[in-house]
Amino acid sequence: QVQLVETGGGLVQAGGSLRLSCAASGSIFSIKAMGWYRQAPGKQRELVADVTSSSSTNYADSVKGRFTISRDNAENTVYLQMNSLKPEDTAVYYCNADTVDLLGFWGQGTQVTVSS
Repeated sequence: QVQLVETGGGLVQAGGSLRLSCAASGSIFSIKAMGWYRQAPGKQRELVADVTSSSSTNYADSVKGRFTISRDNAENTVYLQMNSLKPEDTAVYYCNADTVDLLGFWGQGTQVTVSS
């Protein structure tokens, strides 16, 4: 089992920045990739960005150039630096961890609201 705790959401004006953190605990040795997803009201959950254990990253087109995902293996934490935020970035952001035995774990979610 992997437990994930997200912090860092909040309310920000358009053009502002936020940094999300996700701390992993439990069977962290089994994690092969971690990422951030988001879900806006009435929409499906979508991938924002992910990073593998070898630090290979992947971003949704809508956030490329604005968001940066990073991983601190020593602290078992993944970060999402979000710059130039737009109202359409408003959503609940969820941390995800995928393990080598094909299990997926989710955090409780953190609200990000961008006002225009």
